Amino acid sequence: MQPTLEQKMWMYEKMVVSRRYEEAIAAAYMEGKSPVFNMANGPVPGEMHLSNGQEPCAVGVCAHLKDEDTVTATHRPHHQAIAKGVDLKRMTSEIFGKANGLGGGRGGHMHLFDDDVNFACSGIIGQGLGPAVGAALSQTMQKKSGIAVAYIGEGAANQGAFHESLNLAAVWNLPVVFIIEDNSWGISVSKQKSTAVEKNSVRAAGYGMPGEYVAGNDPLEIFKVAGEAIERARAGKGPTLLELQTSRLAGHFIGDAEGYRPEGEKDALEADDPITKFRSHLIEQGDATEQEIENIETAAQAQVDEAIAHARASEDPAPEDALTSVFA
Repeated sequence: MQPTLEQKMWMYEKMVVSRRYEEAIAAAYMEGKSPVFNMANGPVPGEMHLSNGQEPCAVGVCAHLKDEDTVTATHRPHHQAIAKGVDLKRMTSEIFGKANGLGGGRGGHMHLFDDDVNFACSGIIGQGLGPAVGAALSQTMQKKSGIAVAYIGEGAANQGAFHESLNLAAVWNLPVVFIIEDNSWGISVSKQKSTAVEKNSVRAAGYGMPGEYVAGNDPLEIFKVAGEAIERARAGKGPTLLELQTSRLAGHFIGDAEGYRPEGEKDALEADDPITKFRSHLIEQGDATEQEIENIETAAQAQVDEAIAHARASEDPAPEDALTSVFA
């Protein structure tokens, strides 16, 4: 399964939007947090987890999805949200805590929800697995064509919810694709020190479903393998587990000193940046000219700038609305 030229260009565009977005969010996040770092200061308080380097995992999968398909994501969700089509202005307003954000400014960047495109994420490790299984069950019971995709990090594969969700999806033969983004680090703990198996994809066999590990952080290879899994789900052939090798180019969160990384690891990852590699591929294969690529990059930056400006200019929530839509 190979992408069309249109899909290739879409993937590159979304990867660039995602990277430019993370760079803009990082700059806004650091406002007011120096010379003494205090995560409560500035226009974007709290923790911030960036997805730099993991863009292929989002576009290679979401290129196959429709609005009615459900995606549940992790605490590092911006690349997935952008690829799924979440409204960038409303998402940015939510991150800035503004009244016109996706959740009225209450959820922040780890709790984004856009029911227009069936996207949700959570700061709780592995929390999206159960809701994805539930969404797939709902589609099946209603005899609808939508599927569900649940993203987790490789560390979440050691959570009970992972095994419970895979088992139930297999028992009920549900249209779910479980995606593990393997960036080798669960916060500061390496996969080698936390996980008994070299590849989490082998765990699929324990639940009678296909499992595949995709190396290389290549959007085209991810597109191929994910497309087959999604096609299988739509055909009523049940769930699939995919583990996608990827690279976390930033720290676990902004402010992470990353002292746990081996010397030279980050330099090597940055030299293997998936956006740079995909850009070169598109030009070398004759899919796009330098000028066409530059036009995409310019448009991506403009889209991000517009979203950031929109959020900054938006109104803060009214204090009297603090408990609105909050369950107590």
